[in-house]
Amino acid sequence: MPTRTPAPAVPIGTDLVRCRWCTDDPLYVRYHDTEWGVPSRDSRHLFEMLILEGFQAGLSWLTVLRRREALRAALLDFDPLSLARTDEAWVQNRMQDAAIIRNRLKLRAAGANARAWLALPDPVGLVWSVVGGRPLIHHYAAQEDAPVAGPEAEALSRLLKRHGFTFVGPTICQSYLQAIGCLMDHTTDCHRHRALAG
Repeated sequence: MPTRTPAPAVPIGTDLVRCRWCTDDPLYVRYHDTEWGVPSRDSRHLFEMLILEGFQAGLSWLTVLRRREALRAALLDFDPLSLARTDEAWVQNRMQDAAIIRNRLKLRAAGANARAWLALPDPVGLVWSVVGGRPLIHHYAAQEDAPVAGPEAEALSRLLKRHGFTFVGPTICQSYLQAIGCLMDHTTDCHRHRALAG
């Protein structure tokens, strides 16, 4: 069974409807159409998205997307083994990189969360445990119908904090679960809803 089934992005000029949060920025469109809400059980991808969601705190997701490749380079390709070996000197060095989101706490959290991730016997299983191992398919008519932090996000936040993770509050976990497809929250009018709800 494949872990991810991305679809090709559909050009903006089509008549397709997308979730209202998706602007007409091509980067956002590509992310919405090919990645957001697609179930992922790829450990490296799940770790990357957890780190990116932490970096998003207080910022727009589009800001993160625009800096994703710079963050990938700065954060050692989101490799938990490499990030787990980082120290304060590494953090200080990254603070000089104007291409990334420069925040000491978030950079420290990347290393701490890598160590916590590696300490889990089954990180993928832990993440998916909050939805019983299968995507929860929602049928929201509008984005506002989805909770800011539902029970699954609350549960994941508690689990991750217990294992030493930081920047994993319920709101971050809600966005994370939506992004990795544990929660399929494309709205019912969105062209991706049918593809992912089937």
